Amino acid sequence: QVQLRESGGGLVQAGGSLRLSCAASGRIFSINAMGWYRQAPGKQRELVAEITSGGTTNYTDAVKGRFTISRDNAKNTQYLQMNSLKPEDTAVYYCYANARSSWWAAEFDYWGQGTQVTVSS
Repeated sequence: QVQLRESGGGLVQAGGSLRLSCAASGRIFSINAMGWYRQAPGKQRELVAEITSGGTTNYTDAVKGRFTISRDNAKNTQYLQMNSLKPEDTAVYYCYANARSSWWAAEFDYWGQGTQVTVSS
């Protein structure tokens, strides 16, 4: 079983920055893609950014040029650096990891518990 633990959320003024971290632990054989989703009140969960095991990244248009996703494969940890934050970035941010817990196990999407990011105007 793989567990994901997020940290780094909080309250920040518009234009400020936050850095989210998501560490994977437990029984890990391999981790493929990792990424972040967010869900604002009354809205559907949406993809924010994702990164492959080889480092290829993908961002939703709303955060391009402001957010940067990265990962440290040795630490099984991913990061989301969020700059120039806007009130519309306010949401609960969830990290995920597509991982295998053993060589015979199928790939599975594991999720963190979510961390609140609030951007005040």
